[in-house]
Amino acid sequence: MIIKNQPIKNMNDAFNVKGMNIIITGGNRGIGRGITEAFAQSGANVAVLCRNAESGKKTADELKARYGGSHLFAPCDITSKESVKAAIEAVYSAFGNVDGLVNNAGVAASGAFLELDEDMTDWRRVIDTDLNGTAGITHAVAKRMAAAGKGGIIINISSVGGATAGTSADHPKACYHAAKAGVDHFTRALSIELGGYGIRVNAVSPGPTHSDLDQDLPPAAIERVETKMPMHRFGEPIEVGALCVFLSSPAAVHITGSVIMHDGGYFQII
Repeated sequence: MIIKNQPIKNMNDAFNVKGMNIIITGGNRGIGRGITEAFAQSGANVAVLCRNAESGKKTADELKARYGGSHLFAPCDITSKESVKAAIEAVYSAFGNVDGLVNNAGVAASGAFLELDEDMTDWRRVIDTDLNGTAGITHAVAKRMAAAGKGGIIINISSVGGATAGTSADHPKACYHAAKAGVDHFTRALSIELGGYGIRVNAVSPGPTHSDLDQDLPPAAIERVETKMPMHRFGEPIEVGALCVFLSSPAAVHITGSVIMHDGGYFQII
């Protein structure tokens, strides 16, 4: 049986995500924390999945104190099948049902490809986390979504680096570009596979956005943002979160298979 998501009839509650149950990986810091805050402020219940138990639990506790609702932390290393399974079991036990998954957890590595060690450690670490980890937890959650027959939303946090390698001359990171390009195409392919279950799959591709990765940027990259980028500033994590909330709302019910840049026009100048 094909599940068809019903269109909105008017703008009443078109952007409402109140009461939805959302999993956010890496939701304890950086862009992930901005996404977490956006959903919690909008009335959704958030499950924060990350490796840092102290930070994850603190995030969930702060969400409850500030915004009310039901929020929880589940320890999870997305590169481990056993860890993913345990985390998903914990979330479903608490929530009963999951409406959305935001795959935000990821790592990056800078440096010339030919300077990788012979085991290509950084390459394997980035691909295993950003691409394989995203696929692994998506597989676990999407199977439950499909079985529940209620549809769902999957949002993959990619990067402008998935669409261009334009900064590689002064800031090489081939493994990150490859992983994010894989995430983009995974998003498109999965949207076709899961459409009949009423599950929408999209990706958000941030450009320069304030996060822990700021410390890795060379001065030339920062100057490029401030002088040449159309918006002349870094994005903020909460802004990426706002786009994720929109993509999860009834207003976006006919959007799937899209890779949407949130980059202040950065892609246009590289």
